[in-house]
Amino acid sequence: MKLIILDRDGVINVDSAQFIKSPDEWKPIPGSLEAISRLAESGYKIVVATNQSGVGRGLFDMDMLNAIHEKMIKAVAAVGGRIDAIFFCAHAADSTCNCRKPKTGMFEQIAERFNVDLKGLPTVGDSLRDLQAGAAMGCTPYLVMTGKGSKTAVDPDLPVGTKVFPDLAAVTNYLLGFKP
Repeated sequence: MKLIILDRDGVINVDSAQFIKSPDEWKPIPGSLEAISRLAESGYKIVVATNQSGVGRGLFDMDMLNAIHEKMIKAVAAVGGRIDAIFFCAHAADSTCNCRKPKTGMFEQIAERFNVDLKGLPTVGDSLRDLQAGAAMGCTPYLVMTGKGSKTAVDPDLPVGTKVFPDLAAVTNYLLGFKP
């Protein structure tokens, strides 16, 4: 099965240090929606795995998170793409849960839901914790320089073998065999 795991904030949409708390604050990164569409057209299952501690911190509720995700799904659909599943951790950053990246709980849930071994499958993130969670499950980590990517690129704990690209569109070109 061709499956790709994407972080949300900083990969698909513009990130914010104040959190994305409403659909109005959710803005796609140029080219990201079209990249998702191209991946879907090429047979990839598109899975989003995102930490959303704003819920656990009380900055927004589950209804608002669902509304944000609905906007994202509709925006992707408007350019001919789809998102097959969204996994999220709504716990606060100080939680001891197993689902908050860099822990592997969301990735374990993805493997179970899709009945697939994640070894070698691409995971795309802009932060160290995104890449660490995927790498711990055997995924191939792809770092994008959008969001927190520039800061993450110089982190000495970057997983071995991480591939670095300017954005999700460039990752998509690479995965689909297009040369710049």
